[in-house]
Amino acid sequence: MMIFSRHFLSRVALVCFAAVVVLAAADRALACPSCQAALASQEGGAKVVQGFFWSILFMMAMPFSILGGFSTYFYVLVRRARRQDLALAPVASATQVALQRPHSAGL
Repeated sequence: MMIFSRHFLSRVALVCFAAVVVLAAADRALACPSCQAALASQEGGAKVVQGFFWSILFMMAMPFSILGGFSTYFYVLVRRARRQDLALAPVASATQVALQRPHSAGL
């Protein structure tokens, strides 16, 4: 039988709690299109509908913005690391040569 660690069980509990919250909020999420239609028919509702439009565009753009930001960040980190490796490589080889000279001179 597999023994579960406390860390694993806490993660499972967190996932279960998140699932319960999402399922409990499902009724409210289904009401959003109905609210938009009801608000559009009221006086001054056009501004609210326009707000819905912009909020939907914003929500659709966020995953791409976040993914693009993380990708750019890691790309810059990799380039810096490669640049540092190239800058340190000649210093390391010169040090190795300097350490090898006394040994070869003694032979």
